[in-house]
Amino acid sequence: MFLHVTEAIYLYDHVIEVVFNDGRKGCADLSGAMKGPVFEPLRDAENFSKFRVDKELETIVWENGADLAPEFIYFQTFKADPALEPQFRAWGYLP
Repeated sequence: MFLHVTEAIYLYDHVIEVVFNDGRKGCADLSGAMKGPVFEPLRDAENFSKFRVDKELETIVWENGADLAPEFIYFQTFKADPALEPQFRAWGYLP
């Protein structure tokens, strides 16, 4: 199954509530992903909050062209769930 973001709501700072096409819902702190030139403007929470769910890419995107892979957002949302460790390891997010 390919993961897709179906809904996302800004909560505060760099934290969003996100719903995936597998039915799981949770909160992701994306502050650690705001590195590099394309994400520099998004370090400001006001700019960060202006994302949307792109229906074609099926992930969150910003007006400046920045986006994050749904798998990365999923990992950030559920990284504390030990049942998902094998999947996160297969994606390369865990050693």
